[in-house]
Amino acid sequence: MKEYEIDNIRNIGIVAHGGAGKTSLAEAILFDSKAIDRLGKVLDGSTVMDYDPDEIERKITLSSSLAFCEWKNYKINMIDTPGYQNFIADTQGCMRVMDGVVVIVSAISGVKLETEKVWGWADEFGIPKIVFVNKMDQERASYVRAFDDVKRMFKQRPVKLNLPIGEGESFSGVADLLSMKALKFSNGFSGEYKIEDIPEDLKKKAEEHRIELVEAVAESDDKLIEKYLNEGILSDDEIKSGLRRAVLNGIIIPVMCGSAVKNISVQSLLNAIVEFLPSPKDMPLIKGKKPGKDEEIAREVSENAPFSALVFKTIVDPYAGKLTLFRVYSGACNSDSSVFNSSRDVDERMGHIFSIAGKRHLAVARVIAGDIGGVAKLKHTMTGDTLCSEKDPITFEPIRFPTPVISLAIEPKTKADDEKVSLALSRLTEEDPTLRITRDLQTKEMLITGMGQVHLEVVVGKLKRKFGVEVEMKTPRVPYKETVRGTAKVQGKYKRQSGGRGQYGDCWLEIEPLSRGKGYIFVDRIVGGVIPKQYIPAVEKGIIEAMAEGVVAGYPVTDVKVALLEGSYHEVDSSEMAFKIAGSMAFKKGMQESRPVLLEPIMNIEIIVPDENMGDVIGDLNSRRGKVTGVTPQSRSQAIKAMIPMAEVLRYAGDLRSITGGRGVFTMEFSHYEEVPGHLAEKIINESKTRKEETKHH
Repeated sequence: MKEYEIDNIRNIGIVAHGGAGKTSLAEAILFDSKAIDRLGKVLDGSTVMDYDPDEIERKITLSSSLAFCEWKNYKINMIDTPGYQNFIADTQGCMRVMDGVVVIVSAISGVKLETEKVWGWADEFGIPKIVFVNKMDQERASYVRAFDDVKRMFKQRPVKLNLPIGEGESFSGVADLLSMKALKFSNGFSGEYKIEDIPEDLKKKAEEHRIELVEAVAESDDKLIEKYLNEGILSDDEIKSGLRRAVLNGIIIPVMCGSAVKNISVQSLLNAIVEFLPSPKDMPLIKGKKPGKDEEIAREVSENAPFSALVFKTIVDPYAGKLTLFRVYSGACNSDSSVFNSSRDVDERMGHIFSIAGKRHLAVARVIAGDIGGVAKLKHTMTGDTLCSEKDPITFEPIRFPTPVISLAIEPKTKADDEKVSLALSRLTEEDPTLRITRDLQTKEMLITGMGQVHLEVVVGKLKRKFGVEVEMKTPRVPYKETVRGTAKVQGKYKRQSGGRGQYGDCWLEIEPLSRGKGYIFVDRIVGGVIPKQYIPAVEKGIIEAMAEGVVAGYPVTDVKVALLEGSYHEVDSSEMAFKIAGSMAFKKGMQESRPVLLEPIMNIEIIVPDENMGDVIGDLNSRRGKVTGVTPQSRSQAIKAMIPMAEVLRYAGDLRSITGGRGVFTMEFSHYEEVPGHLAEKIINESKTRKEETKHH
């Protein structure tokens, strides 16, 4: 495979909401650039990018995939990203290595919430954009409406580079405002077109939009505006170079229209990608830190600089092993070389390096600064790690992923799968940084936490397909706790004297409540050795063991202070065992007498919803015993902060989706414990009794 100059590389992402046509556009780009010889379709599962069996079955992109193509001697590395809420975090990770993005806006539905989200990330990372208004061939398509949506939503200035010839069924080509020619496409999907004069009925409109384009370019640059005001004209070269500068500086967003499925105007988009989106050299210098120090260092985008790269994605295949995708920022990386992982302070051996096209891997001798490559079977490297030269190490900021929001409990269908589940899940977390695996020490359940119900269903599907492990998903049990509201002084006396050596332990405890979150305090108030020093830890051990199962519903006890006041002992019969039992007896009795109550976990939740859904969402929160603590307006949406019992939001992801038509998003974290209202406590106590009975019978 040939090597490209750094100036001739483009690293672009295709981003949008789910169903906007990202994968179809990527497919048309690969076809038009002769990287593939037939045009696949998402609906029949034949595309290069959606090659995972789950993607083919669900007909959506679940995980970003990479392919490259050549266009006019430029190498375009293209990342096709997921747009659905459950999988969009992967897009955020990949955006770290993109230099430009093509944002697809549907000509039918306009800008959706997920598009706003990825646009916000692109702004945050300083990534220049081109907008492609897709689906112009479908009924109800409107270029004007989609363009107005972009104009209203985002702060940069959108400027049209072409106009549609016809809309819906009659969409047959575009009027190009740079060349002022019409591109008329043939009826097949070949992408071939004839260059003609712009149709008479479109001429006036095209001339008006051409003036808008030239004015926007002139206004973005002091020299150009001077020339334009004096001479009233700019040359084609000045327009193109001025437009490129304005796009790179984030002042102008070029907007184009077309149809990915019909392969209309995709070649014009390819031309715009190489002409107006940045090469790796146009981006600001990448900065990192000296490992273990706070000193900031920058790397030049050059083959001659020391090697540095960022790992942005890991793909786990049970047969091929682990595949690591990385973007080289400086220097070059050769096949069969040794590199240093500065994030984990280990050396890694790079085997064969390749360029990636969907599931095909093409071996290359090396990957230079600005390019993207893949390597198999690295032992220690994970997503977000920095690879670099050991002589001149650097560590880049790791990739930040959003916090997962929904947990489900899983258990293997057979005992034999118990070991395999943990192993398979840990392999999947290498691939998916938004998947968390935890074991709840209190409920003893294994929990998988992810971005939504569909995300976790896909994980369970992968467990079965890739690793042959079948599991059942259940709503997790709520980790309730118990505490006391009153105080009590009680005696625990354990005495056994029947033949041989007896047992004797006697202690008096005082139990009182602590404020929320304080846990447990033990105070030794023994005076004058009424209980010998060596037996006091045994009393505390008995208390701690009794706290593991409270008297209300068998949940762990928290927020109590226990003081050991006095007691008595027997020279011969006392033992650690006897005092442990005495401590445990006293605590259980004392808890009964100090008004025990049930506590439930309360979560902090932040929900971002479109303006029109705010009332419904707040009403729903109130019905779930939530307390709204604040509402902050954002562009066309509202951020609602609330506190809500965990028991009420175990399945919230799906409910919010149905209230907001899939446009609401939320994050949630544990806040504190609060007392359960009386009428609900009764139900929880009964459920706990039933569960205990069932466990006994098992």
